[in-house]
Amino acid sequence: MDPNDAGVLLLRLVIGLTFAAHGAQKAFGWWGGPGWDRWQAAMNGMGFRPAGLFATVSIGAELVGGLCLALGLLTPLAAAVLTAHSIVIILKVHAPNGFWNRSQGIEYPLVLGASAVAIELTGPGLVSLDAAAGFALSPAIRVILLLVGVAGGLLTVALAESSDRTAVSRRP
Repeated sequence: MDPNDAGVLLLRLVIGLTFAAHGAQKAFGWWGGPGWDRWQAAMNGMGFRPAGLFATVSIGAELVGGLCLALGLLTPLAAAVLTAHSIVIILKVHAPNGFWNRSQGIEYPLVLGASAVAIELTGPGLVSLDAAAGFALSPAIRVILLLVGVAGGLLTVALAESSDRTAVSRRP
């Protein structure tokens, strides 16, 4: 294993398992997380409708996407999904709080999202299930997937904003 593959492996493991742990908090309430019911209520409070669908998608992105990233399994798809998810987290939740993590700003989700982008652009490395299976996408396809992830994240934020405005206008 050369130093580049070791570096990508370390990055995939740390970022992937961090995302997966956040997904487990939301899904199962592990490590002080909200669990399914409170996460669904939180999604509703953030303007995501239907809340159950968006809660499922966010948990799936973090839990499944994070595990796939850590394992190097379908890495380009996992990285694109986590990039989209990071954009939603940053714009919908953390941006109003500024930059610094101590104020729940964008610092932490930005590092996670930028790391997913870096993995998307570099590929999973030789120590991955993708490499073992011979699954590789060209750099051009990886960039296209990255752009789809960015567009998906921005579209999700726009849908949530639109849904939230509609719900507010319907209140008596």
